[in-house]
Amino acid sequence: MNRNQKIALGCGGASCLGVIAVVIIAVLLGVAGYLTIPGVSSSNRNRNSNYNLNTNRNSNINTNSTPNSNSNTSSPSSTMSDDDKHKLLQAAGMANDSELLQKVLRKLGFITDSGVSDDYAQFIKDHAAWGSRNVAFVNSIRKPEAARAYVNAHIND
Repeated sequence: MNRNQKIALGCGGASCLGVIAVVIIAVLLGVAGYLTIPGVSSSNRNRNSNYNLNTNRNSNINTNSTPNSNSNTSSPSSTMSDDDKHKLLQAAGMANDSELLQKVLRKLGFITDSGVSDDYAQFIKDHAAWGSRNVAFVNSIRKPEAARAYVNAHIND
């Protein structure tokens, strides 16, 4: 085998590995819902996610404050693991229900009465990597009904 044949063989092998890597990435993105896969993805799927997170900070000091035990706001769960938080957020997003998503964001402590938590941006960055490692879970809640059921079952964990 001469030098040119070795080079051609090496280039062919490298391009083959490149194609395989692109296919694997495309499948992962399709399974995570970022790409549409013909024959697998539903053509009737319409996903509209609107996040309106306004930060308005007002200060009001009241020296006669009285604790209210009938509050409807839930405190952020400090006992929930990061994995459980990612699962809950993923399910809320896939439920296609903005009220449910806001309820989860409040539960996780990312939306408070004073605005958006500083931890929210970092959590969302970490969430993308989490999603690629947890494709099986994402597939298990692909339908909005399954996602909503997961949130309802785990929001008080």
